Amino acid sequence: MVLVAAVLAAGTILERVNPEVHIYTSWWFVALMALVALAAIVSIVQAKMWRRPELLLIHASVVAILLGGALTTWVGRSGEMLLHPDQPSRSVANDDGSEWQLPFDVTLRSFEVVSYPGTRTPMDFVSHIVCEGEQYDISMNHIYRHRGYRFYQSDYDPDGNSILSVAHDPWGIVFTYLGYLMLLLGLGWLLARRDGPFRHLLGSKVASLALPALLAVSLAASAQPTTLPRQSADKLGQMYMLYKGRVCPVQTFAKDFTTKLTGKATYRGLSSEQVLAGFLFYYDEWASEPLIKVKKAGTWHLDDGDHSVDSRSSVRQLAFLEGVKLPPSADKNQRAAQEKYNLVRMISSGKMLKLYPIADTAGTISWYAQNDVLPPTVADDEYLFVRNSIGYCQELVVKGDMPALDKVFEKTLKYQRNKAADVLPSGVRTAAERLYNGLTTGRWLAMMCIAMGLLAFAGTLVLMARNKELPRAARVAEVVYMAVLTAFLLLIFVLRWIAGGHVPMAGGFDSMNLMSIAIGLVSLAMARRHPIALPVGMLTVGFCQLVAMMSGSNPPVTNLMPVLNSPLLTLHVTVIMFAYALFFAVAICGLGGLATLRHADVTDRLQRMSLTMLYPAITLLALGIVIGAVWANISWGNYWSWDPKEVWALITLIVYVIPLHPGSGLQRRRLWFHLYCLLALLSVAITYFGVNLILGGMHSYGA
Repeated sequence: MVLVAAVLAAGTILERVNPEVHIYTSWWFVALMALVALAAIVSIVQAKMWRRPELLLIHASVVAILLGGALTTWVGRSGEMLLHPDQPSRSVANDDGSEWQLPFDVTLRSFEVVSYPGTRTPMDFVSHIVCEGEQYDISMNHIYRHRGYRFYQSDYDPDGNSILSVAHDPWGIVFTYLGYLMLLLGLGWLLARRDGPFRHLLGSKVASLALPALLAVSLAASAQPTTLPRQSADKLGQMYMLYKGRVCPVQTFAKDFTTKLTGKATYRGLSSEQVLAGFLFYYDEWASEPLIKVKKAGTWHLDDGDHSVDSRSSVRQLAFLEGVKLPPSADKNQRAAQEKYNLVRMISSGKMLKLYPIADTAGTISWYAQNDVLPPTVADDEYLFVRNSIGYCQELVVKGDMPALDKVFEKTLKYQRNKAADVLPSGVRTAAERLYNGLTTGRWLAMMCIAMGLLAFAGTLVLMARNKELPRAARVAEVVYMAVLTAFLLLIFVLRWIAGGHVPMAGGFDSMNLMSIAIGLVSLAMARRHPIALPVGMLTVGFCQLVAMMSGSNPPVTNLMPVLNSPLLTLHVTVIMFAYALFFAVAICGLGGLATLRHADVTDRLQRMSLTMLYPAITLLALGIVIGAVWANISWGNYWSWDPKEVWALITLIVYVIPLHPGSGLQRRRLWFHLYCLLALLSVAITYFGVNLILGGMHSYGA
């Protein structure tokens, strides 16, 4: 197991460094997999596993999965076929350029790109085909099966031709899916067996205490730059605009705009709508405001000379970036600063706020900014309204006539509802999005979680070492705190779900938020039998929220790319996040175990806690990998492609199985067990972060 994990890890790195190297298809790697299958068979016979059906299923599943993979490689066929409208075809191209023929013709009747309402953002790709008299519509996650062949929507070209992926794997999928089923049944049986190790651990009582703490936060206020009153700025935020391929409240763009510039969603006590309004109507004053966060401060050496940049720079201070092509030596922080500067300039030039929905002759609605080229069919009065409304607002601001300004905002909103009623988000979705924006404006949640978690966990270890108990009232307060925190995170999750129209699981912030919810639910469920679960959960949630904050904290709620619009994605990510949540908690227990090695009783209880969580964590991770494989097979026609994310998920599974395996001996050595559990978290970190940031692959969107 150790050798396999090492080879898998090395393979992802070597293939990244040299794409011409193919580790996983080499003869020696195939031989290694054959040895794994042989070792599983020998283990079954040597240990007489027919007496323990759950272990027999787990080990036999390894043989079945590897056999399925071999059959897919040796017997299965796959490739792509290019279909031109009304031209029958049966040619399938391999990756190497060679071709093979289907035993029947496939004809493309037509191809269409289905967009999200009111936008040009693709929602789905649909090929309308005919095959041996049978008509069928192939789209993302909606495949066509015929005579043992599977057809998937893969791509298209600008000429309206469709590209389908074709797979023919009559035996590999059968054995592989059988192996998946055996593995999950075996792991489930291992958890449910009354005399099994998990039920024994679950039945043992592990006592612990927790120390709750309160965090007080004070904010210092200073003189603010001039902007609209909060009420008027709020009316600006209530209007709609086209942003990142979706129609959303201006408030959402204002929040992302402010966060991008300053690092948080508010600035010196002003709301994000007020910051946006400041640049729209008081540009000269705001251009001198040192609000742009620059990570690389100091002197920048460019072709036109040296420029001094502060960690908090103003638009005017960064004016030297206007139209400058940064040299290849420029790092990502300099490019990020230029991007922020250009964003502000786009706001001031009127190119960013696409507030005006206008229908073309076919009735298709497009959104325009005030300075965009409008379609020739637009009426004169509408043309004047679009061209002059922002200018009129600026006149009212100069006059200080805020009531009249509010009426213009209201009139614009009414115009949007009249022109684009069918494509605007519903009132419920808009309300959910605005409430979400209001609840996530700051870093306070991450900072509170970290402070509470550190104090609670450290205090718990001290009290456990002294064999002292926490008063009942304090324990109840700890439960209430975790319950309220979990409920709040669940509310954020539901609001993003409603606002985005899909389950929010595809981005880094969404997955970390889901992991926090999972940790909260798991710690609450385990609190009665294992009270130490609450302080462990509090600290783990704190770290998860810190990671969410570091990854951007509040990314925009965007439309989902077509291939991700699958219920299997929801299940896949949910299960994986619960597994990762348990692994995080195991690592925290490992840290606590190392800190209390002199207290054998405390260290032993932490080890039991870790083992109790490892069994379901491994089961969930295995389930998540299986669901991901099935989803990939449905979406791309390939259940395993040796993508770095897939490989490292498998490595993580192997890494965490090792401490449960009797052959490792780790359970008899508390020091090495806790150290191993702490270091094992590195495999999760590489799977979750390292693949996205370094190794890449088709899963890197999930950052």
